[in-house]
Amino acid sequence: MAKAIHSMIRVLDEAKSVAFYQQAFGLEIADRFPFETFTLVYLRNSEADFELELTINHDRTEPYALGDGYGHIAFAVDNLDAEHARFAAAGLNPKPIKEFQRDGALMAKFFFVEDPDGYKIEVLQKHGRYQ
Repeated sequence: MAKAIHSMIRVLDEAKSVAFYQQAFGLEIADRFPFETFTLVYLRNSEADFELELTINHDRTEPYALGDGYGHIAFAVDNLDAEHARFAAAGLNPKPIKEFQRDGALMAKFFFVEDPDGYKIEVLQKHGRYQ
């Protein structure tokens, strides 16, 4: 069975966004991962394990227009390879499985699939912070 784990939005100003979500919903920074061209900030509260992932693109200077910023919902699964095969057999056309490395170690193993409206959904192997 799948479990929803996070939803991602792109934001222009990390500090303003973190302050807003903290004030509005009591979300606190659970993890922050800076990369060369972007930073990922995971927000959550004690009410649920579900997180909001903020992506800050370092070179972005203009605010995002509605529909311009890529976002997704993510589900963690016990066996990514089996789920990928199941999606393919069901004609759901999953994208290839990919691995995301950080500091020389596996951070995430995942694939994407699109719903009938074209919304992208990330399916992650349960591993590390993605449980």
